[in-house]
Amino acid sequence: MMKLGVIGLPNVGKSTLFNALTAVGAPAANYPFCTIEPNVGVVPVPDARLEALAKLCAPEKVTPAVVEFVDIAGLVRGASRGEGLGNRFLSHIREVDALVHVVRCFSSDDVAHVEGGVAPARDIETVNIELVLSDLDTLEKRFERTAKQAKSGDKKLLFELETLERLRAHLEKGLPARTFPGTEAETALVGSLFLLTAKPTLYAANIGEEDIVKDARTLPLVKEVEAAAGREGSRVLSICARVEEEIAMLPLKDRGEFLNAVGLEESGLDRLAREGYALLDLISFLTAGPKEVRAWTIRRGTRAQQAAGKIHTDFERGFIRAEVVHFDTLMECGSMAAAKERGLLRLEGRDYVVADGDVVLFRFNV
Repeated sequence: MMKLGVIGLPNVGKSTLFNALTAVGAPAANYPFCTIEPNVGVVPVPDARLEALAKLCAPEKVTPAVVEFVDIAGLVRGASRGEGLGNRFLSHIREVDALVHVVRCFSSDDVAHVEGGVAPARDIETVNIELVLSDLDTLEKRFERTAKQAKSGDKKLLFELETLERLRAHLEKGLPARTFPGTEAETALVGSLFLLTAKPTLYAANIGEEDIVKDARTLPLVKEVEAAAGREGSRVLSICARVEEEIAMLPLKDRGEFLNAVGLEESGLDRLAREGYALLDLISFLTAGPKEVRAWTIRRGTRAQQAAGKIHTDFERGFIRAEVVHFDTLMECGSMAAAKERGLLRLEGRDYVVADGDVVLFRFNV
């Protein structure tokens, strides 16, 4: 399951966005540390392919892929030294796969700003510096231990020590670990350190309701976010948390009409789920039958035998073959039987790399 941590300064709209995406009803109030313990919501990933497959198979149930959102307490300057909720905030970040960093890009006299005014570039720097400082503390402990062990002359330890030295210099410039320019071996070492700034990050520019009909790329505050994100190669999603919260309160049948009325083609959840998948290089394969139509989340590049293991370990252990047809091909044929008659249902072995949208039936024997 994809686990995304929603972070940012207090009062930037984190909990409002979380409420909109998950309909959990986390408190959202105009004061710092409204969120103390992280709120968690597991929500389905929108996938129109499931509905189409359900019409073909008439299954007993339809099960979408899911994503877990974790609303983490607002960070303040000095968190790495224990200010605010400090260490508790940082420990919660360590548990997620990627970060959605909410940045305030709206003005409001009713919502206080902990730094005194709206300035996205400054806010991003404040959060990132605290994460970098925390990572430097983590790195220093590993460096001291490795330095002692490397006195033995072990080449592996000397390589690790040199890499840690380069990484420390990188972090000391205020740069996140995810931008560290290392070799494949160095990148693997950095990944093993579980640093906060090594996590893939999506910046969510939280715009005002009056700005949703505008081209977000022309908004000065959003441009600030894009410039900051661009320096580290991160993605940016413009979203209005308040409007998304209104959408979430509507019955499903009325949401399409509301989206059209406010000038949106799709909801923030649809876009955020898609961006989250891209962020972590995830795809979905599908299974379809009379009992269930289901989407399964895997990393891009996963081979068939490992994909089978997502369903059950017995499928992976006793893997024989995979019967595969792509969703688009299946829809064109109109049924699995028609796809098979036309020779479009392929038999693939354990090393087949599963593609996004593959409809797969695994054959196994235990």
